[in-house]
Amino acid sequence: MTLTLPAKPRTTTVVAAVDPRPRLQAELALLQQQAQSAATAGDLDQAGKAILAILDCERRLGAFGPQVLQLIKPRN
Repeated sequence: MTLTLPAKPRTTTVVAAVDPRPRLQAELALLQQQAQSAATAGDLDQAGKAILAILDCERRLGAFGPQVLQLIKPRN
């Protein structure tokens, strides 16, 4: 006797074509301001956390745009 799991219902997810770059740029500007004010106030721990968040935000911003594999086209 074999057991079978119930089939998962098929759902389709619609991905909205929303450009996240403006939101990331606004977040980047806010984080830069927070890091600068924390460093000025002498709160190096908070400034360091903000700088790490800035680096992550810049990494995510750099991920948008054409990717290498999308640029390579197969030869016919």
